[in-house]
Amino acid sequence: MNHIIKTSDGSDTIYVPDLNEHYHSVHGAVQESIHIFIRSGFEYCKADPVNIFEVGFGTGLNVLLTAISSLKDERKVNYTTIEKYPLDDSIINSLNHQNFAGEMGKEIYQSIHSAPWNGKENICKNFYLTKINGDFTIIPLTGKYNLIYFDAFGPDKQPEMWTIEMFIKITNIIDKNGLFVTYSAKGDVKRNLRSCGFEVTLLPGPPGKRQIIRAVKK
Repeated sequence: MNHIIKTSDGSDTIYVPDLNEHYHSVHGAVQESIHIFIRSGFEYCKADPVNIFEVGFGTGLNVLLTAISSLKDERKVNYTTIEKYPLDDSIINSLNHQNFAGEMGKEIYQSIHSAPWNGKENICKNFYLTKINGDFTIIPLTGKYNLIYFDAFGPDKQPEMWTIEMFIKITNIIDKNGLFVTYSAKGDVKRNLRSCGFEVTLLPGPPGKRQIIRAVKK
């Protein structure tokens, strides 16, 4: 059974005993997401509107933080995310992520999680969300995206998510000069990205992690 635990910045994450893995860094869930996906991804990406594809919806934290950032930037976002195992409402309603997202955090958090699966919903001004309930390794992907958030469990926990075949799937939906960001900086991940035509850069990681990857599709 999954457990909610508090991370070092006060925000919650989920511990999965079956995988011996956490959804986010124990050094700070919100801090990690802001560092990797917002500052290194969304804020670095200059597309407007920006089309985002996220592998691993999880708790919806990356969606929440991106929606808040889009309001500040006044930038239109079309955000698509895929999740094979949606969390129970009891867990979603117990997490404190909304407390870290400003005065509209609670409203947007609730809109994200009440949005139906497999349909496009207007979550807040300029932000449109499509949640896909499906298996990333199997489901055909369509559309073109400027920015990929790759937030699956790590290569040692879910190796099937990090194969060259999966990066080829990403290559087929990312625009030229599109960005790819992930927390993993493992050698195989870098090699697979380069094999698919990405220029890989290692960036300093958030607390508890030495490096992360940002890659550009050439």
